[in-house]
Amino acid sequence: MRAWFLAVAMLAMGLPAFGDAGPVVELDYTNPGLTPAHWVLTLSADGSGHFRSERGNAPRDASQGFEAANVDRDIQVTTEFAKHIFDVVQQHDFFAADCESHMKVAFQGWKKLTYKRADGSNSCTFSFAKDKRTQALGESLVAVATAILEGARLETLLQHDRLGLDREMEFLTEAAGDGRAQQICAIREILERLAGDPAVMERVRKRARLLLARAEG
Repeated sequence: MRAWFLAVAMLAMGLPAFGDAGPVVELDYTNPGLTPAHWVLTLSADGSGHFRSERGNAPRDASQGFEAANVDRDIQVTTEFAKHIFDVVQQHDFFAADCESHMKVAFQGWKKLTYKRADGSNSCTFSFAKDKRTQALGESLVAVATAILEGARLETLLQHDRLGLDREMEFLTEAAGDGRAQQICAIREILERLAGDPAVMERVRKRARLLLARAEG
């Protein structure tokens, strides 16, 4: 009942509800050796989307400090990024064919790319794709997930270990610079909190402001 009232309220305010925008592209990622071991990122053509992660059974690494909780939230990427994703999907016939290269390369996690529409869906699964643009598409979506997971970790550190924010923000800044983390706009809320919080280190606030500027660029 609560969800129904929320949907009605969103329509009344003219806000888009994720899932109502038509076709979606989904990346379902699994790697038992990582934490989280499984996550699903779903995007609509307008840039709205959803992200859900599950930790899995990998041993906890005490050297990494506090772990972020599982993530289950709506997200927003830029319309330009979403358009690029859907363009690549269309050029590859909406994943109607096998896309695994079967090359002997290091395992990169299983990535199941799915194009979902009202009348059905197509998907392909790969660790390393035989097509360069499909491989690049998977890497881009993994990089978006990296940004989202980093945002969740920052939220945990802000609550439990503020000193740990410095190292984490250093990593995120480097990752955003070299492309390992993309669509920083998806974690704008936590960055704005850090940028305006006088209780955290000035270096953390400065990096948060720089990342926010990158997200706007």
